[in-house]
Amino acid sequence: MKTETTSNWGQTARTAATPLIRRVPGGDAAALTDREWLVTNGLGGYASGTIGGAATRRYHGLLIAAHPAPLGRIMLLNHLTERFRFPDWSRIDIGGVERTGGALDIHGAEVLQEFRLEMGLPVWQYAADGHVIEKRIVMPHQRNTVHISYRLLSGDGPVRLKLRPSFHFRGHDEAVNSPDYGPYTITARSGCYEVSNERPGYPRLRLSLHGTSPALTLADATHADVRYRIEEGRGYENVGSIWSPGNFVVQLQPDVDVTLTASTESWEQIQAFSPAVAWNMEMERRQKLMAAAGPAVDVPLGAELTLAADQFIILPASRVQDSARAHAAGDQARTIIAGYHWFTDWGRDTMISLEGLTLATGRHTEAGYILRTFAHHVRDGLIPNFFPDHATDGLYHTADATLWFFHALHRYVVATDDFDTVRSLLPTLREIIACHQRGTRFGIGVDPEDGLLRQGAEGYQLTWMDAKVGDWVVTPRRGKAVEINALWYNALRLMEGWIKADGTSIDDVSALADQAYASFNKRFWCESERGLFDVIDGEHGDDASCRPNQLFALSLAHPVLDPSRWSTVLNTVSERLLTPVGLRTLAPGHPDYKPKYSGDLRSRDAAYHQGTVWAWLMGPFVDAWCRVYPDRIAECRQFLAGFDAHLSEACVGTISEIFDAEAPFTPRGCAAQAWSVAEVLRVSMKLNSLLSKS
Repeated sequence: MKTETTSNWGQTARTAATPLIRRVPGGDAAALTDREWLVTNGLGGYASGTIGGAATRRYHGLLIAAHPAPLGRIMLLNHLTERFRFPDWSRIDIGGVERTGGALDIHGAEVLQEFRLEMGLPVWQYAADGHVIEKRIVMPHQRNTVHISYRLLSGDGPVRLKLRPSFHFRGHDEAVNSPDYGPYTITARSGCYEVSNERPGYPRLRLSLHGTSPALTLADATHADVRYRIEEGRGYENVGSIWSPGNFVVQLQPDVDVTLTASTESWEQIQAFSPAVAWNMEMERRQKLMAAAGPAVDVPLGAELTLAADQFIILPASRVQDSARAHAAGDQARTIIAGYHWFTDWGRDTMISLEGLTLATGRHTEAGYILRTFAHHVRDGLIPNFFPDHATDGLYHTADATLWFFHALHRYVVATDDFDTVRSLLPTLREIIACHQRGTRFGIGVDPEDGLLRQGAEGYQLTWMDAKVGDWVVTPRRGKAVEINALWYNALRLMEGWIKADGTSIDDVSALADQAYASFNKRFWCESERGLFDVIDGEHGDDASCRPNQLFALSLAHPVLDPSRWSTVLNTVSERLLTPVGLRTLAPGHPDYKPKYSGDLRSRDAAYHQGTVWAWLMGPFVDAWCRVYPDRIAECRQFLAGFDAHLSEACVGTISEIFDAEAPFTPRGCAAQAWSVAEVLRVSMKLNSLLSKS
């Protein structure tokens, strides 16, 4: 890394190793409300907003804390308006809200020199009236605390800083117009403030202001017409109220930190170390992540995606039983948040993401924690589809998450040689295979006639193409889905190898795998489409829709498709589905193809897997390409080129969930998605390794 003079918070500026930086220029108010930032705390909690300061999602706030179920993740500090008064009495206002029936009430874009991420943490730099002021936000790891810090970098002081915090205590996923449960109460003692209301079970929000001559002036106000633009566009309730107790006022002096701290921790925990120490500790933690990642930081985008990956790896704060069980066994509980802002931990997403988020970044121990955490939740041969935010038990309506568990375990063993974990899980793995053979929940089971895996239950969406609106399952895919059977065959062959290594009989598993292979190649080839059927033996016969699911027949460790057809399938997918930011979920020309993902929930879910591009699918595409064209691996670099520019749009520094199916491939859905980051990082490393050997 290069060196330059940079601000070192808690100390005077000094020459130091410059942290990894991604810059976004200021000045464009519209662009600043379209771009977002995200800080996480390793518990599932987070702080997030637009660069310009307006809350456009129900999830935008300065402190969304993660608490044990049934509370879950809760919005506590919704908004913060900032006013800087200079010695000549001129002033600038930063932030603002969007009101109903009026223009966007946003200030400060004209004085924002730049927004940047330093080691993944957000920094704003403002310049006005001969003064330069920086703002930074940090959440200490595994703490429900946020520090919002300011520093006067240049210009004469003092500069008077007025901060007006606003609140609406609610579940982070609740509507913005949900009840506020009575009046808020604020108490004060020796500069320590506590905000509470009558909502059952909610913690007190503790606030403190560190700086020169801090004070709180009580002047409560309610803003009853705050509009959340993105929620409106998504068809949700989009106008709500926020309440403010008054203004914090403090003097900004040159090179002296001012920090507003908000937390649900005890005062003893909050005051255990200063905000400046919290910043330095978090920067040191991130430097250690980079050091542990090793080769990952040397590939294109690798260093940034290593830090982005960290946002998704969490201690499951809502499920205290997981932590208690793990500690009793000398382990630790870990899981993966599927995406921010609204996803929890999903089995499928976790298993697909595990290699890129943990193994590629040198976090092998945590990978083991994650696998063992999910293994404890196997029921009737299935791992959970996902864990609801406000519950401790998972929901199991998934046909593929459990099969991805075999894939993730295989990648873990390859990276770590930890066969002891496999051996300890063999009874569970055997039971999974047995449950699939005899049939388990949701119609998931092997057809004894051909050895292929079928699935489907009325009203359920069991594959990764799982959009559902009310009673409408958009792509039910009931029958024998192509990727389900590719995963089933892969799981059988992996199990065959593990049993053999354990020195026990493999006959039954081998016979199942042989039967599945023969039947797959006999049944799934679709000559008219020069590819594979997406589903066979479905409700309406065989489905020849051109979808990316067929890639898994040749991308997994044990490909089920006969090699003679690999190149044909890959070429079909490349020609019809490949885009600069992932693969379309349905080829153009199909009657159900949707070029754009927008509108209310029904409109969006109708497009979710009907053309919409998914970034994570670039991973299996590159895997398939490397297998089919080992002499053309260098060409894969171009497939990932579109993601560099994307890291400066949408949620800066990470990768979105989905994109429109056609140019300009506008990012949509979750602003930060685990498997998008994981798969792009993983195949970037894979290409780097393969090309270095060629």
